[in-house]
Amino acid sequence: MKATVHIFLKPGVLDVQGKAVESALHGLGWDGASNVRVGRMITFDLAALDAAAAEGEVKVMCDKLLANPVIESYRVEIA
Repeated sequence: MKATVHIFLKPGVLDVQGKAVESALHGLGWDGASNVRVGRMITFDLAALDAAAAEGEVKVMCDKLLANPVIESYRVEIA
């Protein structure tokens, strides 16, 4: 199974990269861009018997390694 994890900063956490990207977009003439947030995406193959088991396993991976639960949220997709 293919797992995709989208990780992003929680609301209220300062996103320095997002602010830099927003500033660059404004500098290039896209003044309508606002509230830019930067995250990351991790994809990998996972040996699992069913989608529910895979999702549970990936959530444990996120809580232990892939995401910082204090400042980040994540969303898991299994295909």
